[in-house]
Amino acid sequence: MKKIINLTSAVIGCVLIFSSCSKDIAGRTDDLSSLTPANIDLDAGAWKPILLTSPTEFPVAAPIATTSPDYIAQVNEIKSWQSNITPDQKQIVKYWSAGAVLRWNEILRQLVAKHNLPPYQNADGTYPLPNANNPLAYPQFPFSNPPYAARAYAYISAAQYDALVAAWYYKKQYNRPAPYTIDQGINVMFSKTALPSYPSEDAVVAGVMVEMMKLMFPGDQDFIQQKAEEHTKARIIGGGNVRSEIEAGEALGRAVAQKFVARARGDRAGAAAGNATIWAKFESDCVAKGETPWKSLETPSRPPMLMMFGKVKAFLFDSLTAVSLCPGPPPSTSGSQMKKELEEVYSYTSSPTRDNIAKVHFWADGVATSTPPGHWNDIAANDFIKKNFSEVRWARNLALLNMAEFDAAIITWNTKMMYFNPRPSQLDPRIKTLTGLPNFPSYISGHSTFSAAAAAVLGHIIPERKSAYEAMAMEAAMSRLYGGIHFRSDCEVGLVVGKNVGNYAVQRALTDGAE
Repeated sequence: MKKIINLTSAVIGCVLIFSSCSKDIAGRTDDLSSLTPANIDLDAGAWKPILLTSPTEFPVAAPIATTSPDYIAQVNEIKSWQSNITPDQKQIVKYWSAGAVLRWNEILRQLVAKHNLPPYQNADGTYPLPNANNPLAYPQFPFSNPPYAARAYAYISAAQYDALVAAWYYKKQYNRPAPYTIDQGINVMFSKTALPSYPSEDAVVAGVMVEMMKLMFPGDQDFIQQKAEEHTKARIIGGGNVRSEIEAGEALGRAVAQKFVARARGDRAGAAAGNATIWAKFESDCVAKGETPWKSLETPSRPPMLMMFGKVKAFLFDSLTAVSLCPGPPPSTSGSQMKKELEEVYSYTSSPTRDNIAKVHFWADGVATSTPPGHWNDIAANDFIKKNFSEVRWARNLALLNMAEFDAAIITWNTKMMYFNPRPSQLDPRIKTLTGLPNFPSYISGHSTFSAAAAAVLGHIIPERKSAYEAMAMEAAMSRLYGGIHFRSDCEVGLVVGKNVGNYAVQRALTDGAE
């Protein structure tokens, strides 16, 4: 019990200093220059959306004439801000000029890390569940564990992509020039491009975030609203948009987001926690097969994390395909192959090398982190920055990545509960893990599956980095073996399954019109 209390205290300490810890995610990109797209992707309004029936599903009214008194007043608003601009405002403009999709992805990763905290047990030995209807009560909603985080990344990225496809359609249709091309008296603090400015792409992204966060992180709505207002104000102060372009973009982003909110409310994630009866059945089914079932090694026993997440609705394929992607069974817990793999785990944990320990910690992605999907978002973002993608292509690429991560979580969790395989340290008490022990079955490895799915998608988007991504995925998988929390078969099969899932995102990429 003492160990659990100490761990909880450490976790609470990290939360209390979240505002400083979280800078580790965004701080490395604070000094980026303004996003200057290598290609503005003017025809992106013809790309294939994910949920929208067409880019015109939500109409955007024609903009007012640039010669109208109202428009001139909006231009003067920009000049008024700029005539009294403060150093703090200049810094805010610079921050957001690096890219809307990038900045909001960083903020999302910060929130995932903030909420990635397993609840502490009740006095009676049970564990409380976060309540979305009372998000600020203990335990705060959400507990953004890897499956929950993967779902949040996917919905938000996909909604941003669809909203920006629609925005690009109307940009091309209305062909409204940016305010700084109309009035040379505006001091432009963003990179100048030939992209039409109505509706504002930045406001579209901010509008999506405001609506999606009501669902995913309801206790953080005030923080998100503050960031959205800061973001859109930065566009006005920096001379990127007039107010009517901001308002049109926000309205479009909010409308598109609601379509994703509706899908999320019906994707079965609300029942993913499961219950004691379901837990008991997983265990008895495993025993009936003659196998040793997984047991929680926490005190008191904690239910397996999101035991029904494997039944959540995927983005990239239907439920029958999801079943077909689940692998065959792991080695029998009483067989010679399992004995051999168990000895291998013991050999790595009893004599760890410095190099292996470094890999274990680099890929741990445990409590109070942005989770394995967030780690791959970080890897992707750092590489996307170098490619100077347009905002709509940023959104498209992150949507492909995160839909693959979400769907990989679904297949992984379905497999875990199907076989309910024990962790190495459960079968051999000699094994002392080098990292935290996840509270759910072993087969297949989630890190391996997430990483292989990400490597497949990113290797398609940036083919010259394909071998590097595959090497990273292999390292992430092996780190779980080195750390003593997975068998080799967990990792190797996870890599195969993850690649299969990632290939569905690649197939979508080949047909979405953006290639």
